[in-house]
Amino acid sequence: MGVSQPLAGISPMPAATAPVIDRSGRESLRELIEQIGREVTAPMTSALERVNAFAASGRIDRAGLRALRDELECARRIALSAQQIGRVASGRVRQRAQRLNLTTMLHDALAQRRRETASRGIELRQRLQAAQVIADASLCAVLLRALLDWSFEHARSHIEFGIDVTSWPERARLACRFSYIPPDELATRPAQPGSLDTVTWQLLQRLSQALGLALQRDDGGGATQLTLEFPRTVGEGLTLLDPGEHGGAANSQPMVGRHVLVIASRRETRNAVRDTLRPMGLMVDYVASMDEAREFCSTGLPHAIVFEAALAGEKLRVLRAQWQREVPSLAYIEIAEQGRDLEVSDLGGQRTARIGRDVLPSALGRALASELARCG
Repeated sequence: MGVSQPLAGISPMPAATAPVIDRSGRESLRELIEQIGREVTAPMTSALERVNAFAASGRIDRAGLRALRDELECARRIALSAQQIGRVASGRVRQRAQRLNLTTMLHDALAQRRRETASRGIELRQRLQAAQVIADASLCAVLLRALLDWSFEHARSHIEFGIDVTSWPERARLACRFSYIPPDELATRPAQPGSLDTVTWQLLQRLSQALGLALQRDDGGGATQLTLEFPRTVGEGLTLLDPGEHGGAANSQPMVGRHVLVIASRRETRNAVRDTLRPMGLMVDYVASMDEAREFCSTGLPHAIVFEAALAGEKLRVLRAQWQREVPSLAYIEIAEQGRDLEVSDLGGQRTARIGRDVLPSALGRALASELARCG
């Protein structure tokens, strides 16, 4: 796929196109498995060394604790990408064609991770024209998350995102450009072949193929530009006539890739939530107090927060007000002591879904699916 004209605000790059998936069978599978192992082993080895040092000294400072968390988070992100690659390759994904506002989805995804980019010192530059496409909503959300994971993993300064629509044929294009080697280091630190082809990149390629998108990546001068072209773009020539197209069934794991933070002081509550959410493809973290939740969210916000009613109070009210200013779509689900079904309250603009502890196994998944679908 060639890009006939540059996206607004994003300059074209010299052609040095990245490799695409062109092998199949046992050899490519073996290489992928080896790559996953290498990428998971590196941060886990560093984390183990840090834990051993902590065990020997009995002390760990805040910087060391943050580094340990980052290393474990890196390993988990790679493992999650591998899980999603397997899911796409298995053929279990049944897509449902929907009309999606691509611009809003990307804007919201970037807002969701504003704290993370700030903590990494990455500046985001956006030139987003209005564009609507027809695609599976869940798979498209996972694609955008993988795109952000990949760019945040490698960018060394700022990242430029652009969306435009070509006039003929009418197609939405999403571009992402960043430098992975600072210009002042190019002379002494040449680009290593394949340095950008991580497990996350492998996931991006497979998601693009599953969605029927044209993907191009051009590398040169320590920078890269990725372009995704959506062939099914809503305009004068295309409307969605059959909502049941592509199989007519909802995605087999509609919440895969979404991030949930559980705030629960009771171990039995955490265990019940863990058992309920395990098959849903979610990324779930657990903290025991509102203070821990504030610290956890200091570098990035999840898509949903599940909390015990006993922990609700002034601290949560203050945190919600702060979080809502950053991500208005953040979903909240309260686990109450009593209750037999899903209830929803909306007081002062703060919407909360509420389920009883006794029906948690049957109601939590339904509540999350409902609230995350509402939030987009």
